[in-house]
Amino acid sequence: MVGEDEGSEHERRVEDFRSTRRVLEAGILPLATSVDGRRFSYQASLHGLELQPGSYVVLEDGDAALLGQVVTVELARTDGPDVAPRSGAETAGPRMRIAIRHAVGEGRLLAGPRTPFHDATVRPASAHEVEEHVRSFPPGRAALDVGELVLAPGVPLALDAAGFGRHTFLCGQSGSGKTYALGVVLERLLLETGLRLVVLDPNSDFVHLGELRAETDAAVAERFADLEGEIVVRRAGDGLGLRFPELDPGLQAAALRLDPVADREEYAELVALVSGVESLSLERLERLSAEGGEDARRLVERARNLGVDRWSIWAGSDGHSITADLDAGRRCLVVDIGSLETRQEQALAAATVLGELWQRRGRREAVLIVVDEAHNVCPGRPGDPLTAIATEHAVRIAGEGRKFGLYLLIASQRPQKVHENVLSQCDNLMLMRMNSLADLGFVGRLFSFVPPSLLERATDFPQGESLVAGPIAPHPALLGIGRRITAEGGGDVPADWAQPRG
Repeated sequence: MVGEDEGSEHERRVEDFRSTRRVLEAGILPLATSVDGRRFSYQASLHGLELQPGSYVVLEDGDAALLGQVVTVELARTDGPDVAPRSGAETAGPRMRIAIRHAVGEGRLLAGPRTPFHDATVRPASAHEVEEHVRSFPPGRAALDVGELVLAPGVPLALDAAGFGRHTFLCGQSGSGKTYALGVVLERLLLETGLRLVVLDPNSDFVHLGELRAETDAAVAERFADLEGEIVVRRAGDGLGLRFPELDPGLQAAALRLDPVADREEYAELVALVSGVESLSLERLERLSAEGGEDARRLVERARNLGVDRWSIWAGSDGHSITADLDAGRRCLVVDIGSLETRQEQALAAATVLGELWQRRGRREAVLIVVDEAHNVCPGRPGDPLTAIATEHAVRIAGEGRKFGLYLLIASQRPQKVHENVLSQCDNLMLMRMNSLADLGFVGRLFSFVPPSLLERATDFPQGESLVAGPIAPHPALLGIGRRITAEGGGDVPADWAQPRG
């Protein structure tokens, strides 16, 4: 019985302590101070005011109401008064000091006059107040409706189309919704802008980009109908072809793994055989080499041993060459390099497209070059001569392409595998779920303008959630990707293997 009385007394003391601290903590006023009119620091009670990195607040200072975004939230403790637990009207124990817990942190001002202030009150921003800010686009700039703000439910977030005039990096691990999100962005660019797209598609994910879903809104479907015939898909056996003589000499040598110095005799023979020839097949090469000597014979053997003669990418004299599509000026060209059988053919196609676009740079035509699974197209350490050439072209476009109207949209689930000289030139980031802290750290170093507190959230993103930052977004924001309007390509492995056996 004594034990029960002691237990009850302990519970009363604990509850008395909690209620006293709750009263003291609730008295912490939500106040913010800014010394430069751009950033602010704040304090807030833990009770009632919900704050998290990326959330939106209004700072009220007299007649001014400033929209801000919380960047960091930390737990702070302040020594409170000494109190003694009570039992009824009597003191029941020794006095103790209560630690008052509250939130402190930093934020950035998104709108309002850029003047310092002190002790402005802080309150959550309404959906209307946030939407008023994110929808305020400069005149003449297309808005790309790609989804809604995660931390302001119901508020649509539109990307600034003009922001894609700078290079963009989209990354997310497998299953994060990266490919789906990329599809949404491409659809909106096609609908809302006149920007031309060239897509290197290694997994055949965008081969149905011109095919509307059955449930697509009628008004959107009518607008998309204007693009009929302007979205072209080239696959192996259906327009994705090349002619050997039209290749850059460096690509010809790389396809045959010829070194101009170490293999100078064979290289010279290749140049002589290709010169003036409109198309080249193994049979034609054999006929031409029959008139030559030992070097020509070895060249034929080399092509046969490497399997180059069996590549499906060769168009022949009457076949269609993908280079012709780069001159056609259509709004969107999807190069389905995933339909090619060998890794070497895929690298050759990518290198050719990137090289041809660079050669045409003098035309100064705005083109968005989309490279999906970029760790295969422009890796940090190319594993073969053809991939090395594709990487060189990507690096050159990343460094110098913008002044000629060549813009990159690089997508990958392996950021550390993509050539750093490509990623370091990207000003826009779309980050989806990334479980690897090493990858997140790498992304954080390259995109140092993105608050680390928002980057860290990427490990917990659900499928379809993204952090967007850079010129494409009004501010670093958490975005829930909207619905696609065209059909997805690719395919998933059936999951019925996981079902229990009967």
